[in-house]
Amino acid sequence: MTTPTTGPGPATNLRPFWALSWLHLKYQFLETVRIPIAVFGNMLFPALAMAFFVVPQEDVAGDPQWATMAVAGLALFAVCSASLFTYGLGVAEDRQLPFYPYLRSLPTGPGPQMVGRVLNGGIFALFGLVPLILVAVLFTEATATPLRLVAGIGTILAVSVPFVLLGLGVGYALPAKAALPVVQAILFPLAFAGGLFLPPEFFPGWLDGISQATPTRAGRDLLVQALTGTEAYSLAIPVLVGWTIAIAALATWSYRRDEGRRFR
Repeated sequence: MTTPTTGPGPATNLRPFWALSWLHLKYQFLETVRIPIAVFGNMLFPALAMAFFVVPQEDVAGDPQWATMAVAGLALFAVCSASLFTYGLGVAEDRQLPFYPYLRSLPTGPGPQMVGRVLNGGIFALFGLVPLILVAVLFTEATATPLRLVAGIGTILAVSVPFVLLGLGVGYALPAKAALPVVQAILFPLAFAGGLFLPPEFFPGWLDGISQATPTRAGRDLLVQALTGTEAYSLAIPVLVGWTIAIAALATWSYRRDEGRRFR
């Protein structure tokens, strides 16, 4: 029988990293689903956009290629929206709760909490795709083979990472009242510039050049490639990786800045 230590020193009975990550994931998932409107809002908007703006256009909805590209753009918008609002606003609100300083003071470090947040974001991003896919299957000619569908799911989970990190960066840097307008100011320009609402094939040359430098355009084109086989532009992966590294640095800085403000 072991006796717990009472004096100062490193903790020796901590759970493994992935067990702690699972615990944070479970806690955050349950905390989110207890407010159903927060889940349904992210699930319904992309499907409604598909129903109102794509389905009535027979030239788009009736063409398998264009319909699938429309689904890809709105699917990525669902992921961006879930990531930025869940974390940009959710983390900012969590920081105002009395329980949060205690959570930050535990000896587990930030790693398990961050992993739990990223995985939770991926889960709710997938939830947001379900109504969108149903509308596409029932009312458009969008199609994808099972192999391409699996590739598309893997791609959208991969491209969601920089947006989750961006949400974390905003959430740790700003209070809740400031986080909401900042998230809105980030989300919709990125969505429009990235071709999530209007196909970038219709962009003028100058806008297309700007678009190709955004993470939304890179993610959108990689997702279209996974679903349809249409080649993404050559710099899509470097652009997405570069943004991921830069946003990860921003999220780390904002976390450390918040930690210094609370515990110095």
